[in-house]
Amino acid sequence: MIEIIAGDRRWTARIDATPAGRGFLSQLPLELTLNDFGGNEKIADLPRPLTRRDAPKAVTPRAGDVGFYAPWGNLALFYRDGHHSPGLIPLGRIERDESGLAGSGSMKVSIRLAAEIASK
Repeated sequence: MIEIIAGDRRWTARIDATPAGRGFLSQLPLELTLNDFGGNEKIADLPRPLTRRDAPKAVTPRAGDVGFYAPWGNLALFYRDGHHSPGLIPLGRIERDESGLAGSGSMKVSIRLAAEIASK
């Protein structure tokens, strides 16, 4: 489990136990600026690319999905359903209402393991 924190807003997400999911977790904690893309997701570059091992060749993202777009090397948090996307690797799902991510502006976030948040 991770927490995504933007000011007083918080989202919890469950990250899958996949090679890409484990690689994402190994990069935490992160401080990122998410930018709106396509009117359905927030994106930010990750410090290091994630593996494509055992990942599907393409997925159709749904609102609440957390993914990694391998061709660009970015994290993607979907607040609306997306288009079928070759190179999009599923990482997990936001467990609460993802609609607070919507909007055309950028958003600074901290992403941490939920255990790190609880221990502070």
